[in-house]
Amino acid sequence: MDVAEVLADSLETDFADAFAFDSFNRMQREVLPALLEREENVVASAPTASGKTALAELAICKTLDAGGTACFIAPLRALTNEKEADWDRFEALDYSVYVVTGERDLNPRRARRADILVMTPEKLDSATRKHDSHRYDFVTNIDCCVIDEVHLLDADRRGSVLEVTISRLRRLCEPRIVALSATMPNVEDVAAWLDAPEACTFDFGDEYRPVELHADVKTYTHGENAFADKYRRLYRALDLAEPHLREDGQALVFVASRQDTVQAAKKARDEIAERDVPMGARGEYDFHTEAKQLNNDTLRKSVLDGVAFHHAGLSKNDKDLVERWFKDGVIELLFSTSTLAWGVNLPARCVILRDTKYHDSLAGGEIDMSPLDVLQMLGRAGRPGYDDVGYGWVVCDSADADRYRRLLREGTEIESQLAESLDTHLNAEIAMGTVTSESDVFDWLETTYFYERGQSRPAKYGFADLETIVRDALCTLEDGGFVERTDGDGTRGAIEPTALGRLTSRYYLDLRTAEAFAECCAEAAEGSLDDATILETIATAGAFDSVTARQSERDAIDAILTGQTVSQRVETSGQRKVLAILRAETNGSAPAELRSDAWAITRNALRLLAALRAFLDRFASGHDANRASRLEARIENGVDAAAVGLTAIDGVGPGRASKLAGAGLTTPADVVDADASALVDAGLDEGVAERVRTAARSLPAVEIEWAGDFPDSIAAGENELQEVVVTNRGDAARAEIRATVNGVEMTSADTYLREEETVPIAIFGADADSLELSVSVAFPERPLVPVAETRSVDIV
Repeated sequence: MDVAEVLADSLETDFADAFAFDSFNRMQREVLPALLEREENVVASAPTASGKTALAELAICKTLDAGGTACFIAPLRALTNEKEADWDRFEALDYSVYVVTGERDLNPRRARRADILVMTPEKLDSATRKHDSHRYDFVTNIDCCVIDEVHLLDADRRGSVLEVTISRLRRLCEPRIVALSATMPNVEDVAAWLDAPEACTFDFGDEYRPVELHADVKTYTHGENAFADKYRRLYRALDLAEPHLREDGQALVFVASRQDTVQAAKKARDEIAERDVPMGARGEYDFHTEAKQLNNDTLRKSVLDGVAFHHAGLSKNDKDLVERWFKDGVIELLFSTSTLAWGVNLPARCVILRDTKYHDSLAGGEIDMSPLDVLQMLGRAGRPGYDDVGYGWVVCDSADADRYRRLLREGTEIESQLAESLDTHLNAEIAMGTVTSESDVFDWLETTYFYERGQSRPAKYGFADLETIVRDALCTLEDGGFVERTDGDGTRGAIEPTALGRLTSRYYLDLRTAEAFAECCAEAAEGSLDDATILETIATAGAFDSVTARQSERDAIDAILTGQTVSQRVETSGQRKVLAILRAETNGSAPAELRSDAWAITRNALRLLAALRAFLDRFASGHDANRASRLEARIENGVDAAAVGLTAIDGVGPGRASKLAGAGLTTPADVVDADASALVDAGLDEGVAERVRTAARSLPAVEIEWAGDFPDSIAAGENELQEVVVTNRGDAARAEIRATVNGVEMTSADTYLREEETVPIAIFGADADSLELSVSVAFPERPLVPVAETRSVDIV
């Protein structure tokens, strides 16, 4: 069925060049009428590699043809980048593709004008929570939302995010939903949730796979030593892969962790050589030269033998090269973590799950990989256009064999995970104003997959007592201070968000993290907040629950934390690892052993620090918020505490800040007061030096003056009211002015400091020999070091 012909019959615009092939396959042909001739929501479940991406592209074409905006929800951030590159085909047709993820700075104007938005569930969740802001209002203009891998609904943590986000988006702008999934037994439940009619619901079986899949279970003899067991499973995996490798086929082996990919690849190289399997490209000079582009030394040696590893800790350059070489057949044996199964499409003739369990320090040991991950990984078996059959193997202990055979035979039903985080998501709806009473909670629940699935399996979901589930969630929110409730005229009175609840939703926090932030604010209010407390609060946040410390990282972690006071709130090795990375990053000195995770951890930490800064600003003081702001800037730029204020200057990053600080210029005021030649001497180019000075002048520049005839002494028992004048010679900014006497706060004013503010300060003759008066000005939203002046008054 010719692509150009079908599109010409259905659409006004010629979209044929948007497709990477010339004709539709059997599965795609059956879905075509629902996508192009109807307007209802569509749900399609089909085997991996059967061509579901084309269905997404068809739905997008229909939307663009009508002048609308499409949003593609990708399950992983890595996949959003892949789509951006792949869909330059749409860019060539003058349609703009814009990726919105947490790792990129949002350009609201570009997002508003985009024809195709590409987002992760988490980013769309965050954006829809802020849909009434100018920055994120573009999410209310989505005409079609394509959900890739909708079976992600069943995933721990992430499934509930996808579920509530789609429910919210449908309420905001009623887009057409096109949901695509790997094979799932209960596709009708997803269709019912999304209101897809029978004519628009498709459940394609294995007969639609372009390459037949032979999937089975192989057992190994379990021993007493877990380390030895890994190698027993590795040898079993190589036994299964070897026949295909000898026939110039490729094998993809999934293992539990990043470190396992490296160790397994090393051992496999030796074993392949021992078995005399003809692999590798050591004799090919061109590839030998090309391999020098790799950043990872171990990987560079390994690829020459046709063996490689792939995990999220590799540089983008190394991942891209490994993926390209595997697609080209240069790499024949690839070891990877499970994330590759959800991201880049890298099929292999033979796919083997060496590990079905992974270590979770929070769970206290080994836990099973989810059935969803297992099926997703096995679905990579079989290379369309190259193989007639793909082979997938699960290597496991004999005690687990029947369970995995049943999974391969029957699949796994897609369940809702909303119950696990109902209170967090409910708080977001209350903060948005969607839910204002207990009755509204039930109305909201009826829009979720949780409710739809609960109708099918009421016993499993506890729907016999749904009111108790709702009230327990509301009690959790009320007891935690996230909401306030009134009885009203019965049991279903009004529900209102508190400031805590609104901030929790706005900054996309789980309740446990928000409660820890509130406790940090309480410590600040008592005057006991320091940098260590802030860093520990961030390190123990729920966002880092899945972080684990590898054995190879322990020495580096201990070296950073040795001699540092670490409180009992830091309980796990993963939390110690996060804390060590954050402390190292404040000086730009993260050791090589921790760098594979440092980027992702610091990006997340910066988001959390921005949230904690807002909490401190609201519930503690502007000075405390400024402390968090300075820590945020230090982690982002790797500069010491004395020079952190330089990073507030537009155009000054870590390199220029280090040069200026090295020349003794540690504050924006120093930069303003210095001659241009001094900045050049510090290492800045002449043109850059002048731009930096101009930018520094635009920052607040505070001077504090003790007004009038300020006394040097006061008689015991006497009182005087004096004034302090705070002058700002730079741009206006929000500030907190605080006056203390002998360390006790006497006056605190939150003001928009333009040119001049007068602060009253009381001098009173007390029992002490002298009074230490201090006036300090801090900027809560800027990493400027507070400006303070002190003065002593003797009591005579």
